[in-house]
Amino acid sequence: MHGLVNRSIQLFVSHTYGVAQWEAVTRAAGLDFTEFEGMLRYERTYTPTLLDAAAEVLRRPRADLMEDLGSFLVCHPGFEAVRRLLRFGGVDFVDFLHSLDDLDDRVRMALSDLRLPKLELRVHGEGHFSLLCEAQVTGYGYVMMGVLRAMADDYGALALLDHTGAASGVETLSITLIENDFAEGRSFELGACVG
Repeated sequence: MHGLVNRSIQLFVSHTYGVAQWEAVTRAAGLDFTEFEGMLRYERTYTPTLLDAAAEVLRRPRADLMEDLGSFLVCHPGFEAVRRLLRFGGVDFVDFLHSLDDLDDRVRMALSDLRLPKLELRVHGEGHFSLLCEAQVTGYGYVMMGVLRAMADDYGALALLDHTGAASGVETLSITLIENDFAEGRSFELGACVG
């Protein structure tokens, strides 16, 4: 598993719950280290083990933690690059949804060795969508729910999201767009600020 995945979990727990809680998570996961290096590769078992340990130590359902992790990746100032990458998906939330099918390709332009789970958007009528999420880590759909909630807020859209279940390694999210221009979204400029 790419180190950025486990490093993201580390930063989420450390920033949200504190370094002491992160250290307790690594102990509960049976690790003899507490720091993940973002550019290294780790055994695939580390990620689900970390998520299970975090749920146990923090006394929160794993699905809730994964959804919060998705929101953290978009909203935390330290992850502005993630938000920027997602915002390149379109001028509004609907454009963004349609861009999710090629998110992995956009990520690989920045990090050629990072592979995201396959995403497939399906349109079921005006304002009704489903997002299919294939992943090796159970619960990835909940991470995407957090990302979608944060991005809806970022664009100023009002949307209802629901994780509708999993079958054969594919998790399905239901998306109902109530209003694309519900509120003023966060500011975003195409060019990055320097200096």
